[in-house]
Amino acid sequence: MTQAPPTPRPPTSSPAVGLPAPARRPVRGPYAVSRRATTRAVALVGCALLALATVACTHVPPPTPYFPPQGVTDTEITLGSHQPLTGPAAAGYSRVSAATKAYFDYVNANGGVYGRKIVYDVGDDGYNPANTQTVVRKLVEQDKVFAIVGGFGTATHLSVMDYLKDKQIPDLFVTSGATDWNQPSRYPGTFGFQTDYTTEGKIIGHYIQETPTLAEKKACTFVQNDDFGRELVAGLTQTLDSKLASQQTYITSNPNVAIQTQALRQAGCEVVVLATIPGFTAQVLTTASKLHYQPQFISSTVGSDYNTVAGYLGVSSGLLEGLISTGYLPIASNTDDPWVKLFQQINDDYGDKGEVDNNVLVGMSIAYLTVQALQRAGHDITVDNLIDAIQQGGFPGPGLVPFGFSKTSHAGYTGGRMSKVTNGVQNYFGPAYVTDAGAAEVTEYTEPAATPPQNGVPTD
Repeated sequence: MTQAPPTPRPPTSSPAVGLPAPARRPVRGPYAVSRRATTRAVALVGCALLALATVACTHVPPPTPYFPPQGVTDTEITLGSHQPLTGPAAAGYSRVSAATKAYFDYVNANGGVYGRKIVYDVGDDGYNPANTQTVVRKLVEQDKVFAIVGGFGTATHLSVMDYLKDKQIPDLFVTSGATDWNQPSRYPGTFGFQTDYTTEGKIIGHYIQETPTLAEKKACTFVQNDDFGRELVAGLTQTLDSKLASQQTYITSNPNVAIQTQALRQAGCEVVVLATIPGFTAQVLTTASKLHYQPQFISSTVGSDYNTVAGYLGVSSGLLEGLISTGYLPIASNTDDPWVKLFQQINDDYGDKGEVDNNVLVGMSIAYLTVQALQRAGHDITVDNLIDAIQQGGFPGPGLVPFGFSKTSHAGYTGGRMSKVTNGVQNYFGPAYVTDAGAAEVTEYTEPAATPPQNGVPTD
């Protein structure tokens, strides 16, 4: 038999040129990973790392938690004040803080400030500096007030000024015209409110010099024996060309002013400038009348509110006829003024329901300004951002002239206007004037007055 040829074995050498090599399938197993899968995984890891790096580079730290200062909670802001609810200045002036509280109550009824209600604690110091220290310490250390608002009186408030600074309690809108409140570098938390006495004296001196029927007459002063009186005289003599023929003073603990009034008469004083609280304005007018002495009296705004002084004079209120004075807020008797209308309505609903006088205007104006400042400071209020907010200045309100607030000035209103009592009615006349304790001149202020917001609550 012929043997079959052997079956040919596949070649083991490389294929001939032009033929493809046979494909080699990878071994598959539970831990085997394809090159494509590996590449994809590496790419995904790289993307993840890049994303993490991007987040790390753009990460913004969480905001600093807000820790409310003393007197501020989620629902309340507690404010305090020292006031003469009793003592020689109580008549009339006791209405100031009552009006401030009435306005705060009105704001509370309209939603408060960022939803917080204002609590206003008032301590009676009897217009006595020793009492003021006790009252203010209680307000700060026991009642835990956030700020003192509208502290009343020059000597009284001077007695607690350093204490408030040391305790870092904002000292807002002092009810006194002393220039001490305008020291921003030394007392960064203290701000004035009313026109300072030096500025007021300068405006009175300017008025006397510009009035032909007064300029040639002998001018004299009758003033309180403290910074109130001294600073008004300092301003008066800056703009009054002639020297004062007589300078008389009084102290609040002695209501008898007969000796001083007699001295003014003997000196031939024809114009007498007063730096007096209302009770002593009444005393000097009454005493002069008994002596048949009738100079032209010109009063600081402090002691010239018609209703308050008339309350002291009683049936002798006619002695106010012809009294000239200064002012920086609307005249209360002008019931057509929109601010007087607003404050009268608030006083009827939340206050003592009495007729608005200058004391009510002061109290509510301080409260209005305080609400403006609290709103501008923002929801997360602190001592620092409140001070910054006030120093921005530009608070429209009831005043006839602007405030002096800035980083370099903590002065309150910067001027005023002259008024006169005629036929039992006190009204302004002539232009408003502005100046300050350091200015060389008194100039007219012609900007139109602001009007109240529709609901009576400021938004800034």
